[in-house]
Amino acid sequence: MAKVVPLFSGSKGNSYYIGSSGEGVLIDAGKSCKQLEGALSLNGIDISSIGAVFITHEHVDHCTGLRVFAKKHNKKIYASEGTIEAMAEKNYISPENTFEVIENTVDLGGMRVERCDTPHDARESCCYKVFTADGRSAVIATDMGVMTDEVRELLCSSDFSVVESNHDIRMLKLGDYPPIVKARILSNRGHLCNEACAEELAELIRSGNIRIMLGHISEKNNTPLLALNTSLNALERYGMKRGLDFTLDVVPPETDGTSVVF
Repeated sequence: MAKVVPLFSGSKGNSYYIGSSGEGVLIDAGKSCKQLEGALSLNGIDISSIGAVFITHEHVDHCTGLRVFAKKHNKKIYASEGTIEAMAEKNYISPENTFEVIENTVDLGGMRVERCDTPHDARESCCYKVFTADGRSAVIATDMGVMTDEVRELLCSSDFSVVESNHDIRMLKLGDYPPIVKARILSNRGHLCNEACAEELAELIRSGNIRIMLGHISEKNNTPLLALNTSLNALERYGMKRGLDFTLDVVPPETDGTSVVF
């Protein structure tokens, strides 16, 4: 039985646990060590079951607790070469941590993790497809300005996915962010808007990836209900019904005990 446990999601911090059969991995560590420990404990996850921590990119909301958590619990860190260099420059990791560049795939016990590059305003960002010991697979695909063919292929061949539905374009344009920040978010190296996310989901569902959650939802430029309804309305136009053809939910900003078995 494989499961994904969303621990944190959004601009204030991101982290997910993916695992099965007593072993798993952590994707990102964007909260303090204490907060990560608390979220794992709340969900009944033994930290000793975590084989490694995989970091998508060096932004603070994805690695703020990494250095302390990885050192305290003796966890190896995997990331792209550019991300490791950037994290070292920002003091998110230190020589006391154990880290390694992931080029393509890494095997950990009965699990395998595959890297796929993503278009984001970071040194060398990526997402990961995790194959659990039970032979199931999950992808956490957030922090992307556009959906690439490579990420789409990864999602379509998975059993479960988190897809970014970061912002509503109108809310963002009318909001109080500085123009340079708005332009960054809207760029091809920014974040996926609700509409862009919604248009991707039908192909995922047709491919057999019918368990989906929407993640990295902006607190200022979106709402969970708006993100959800945008995707549901798009899927209804394709004749797809929630609960019958697919499951679709929103990742909470902080864990509430929600987990997905797939």
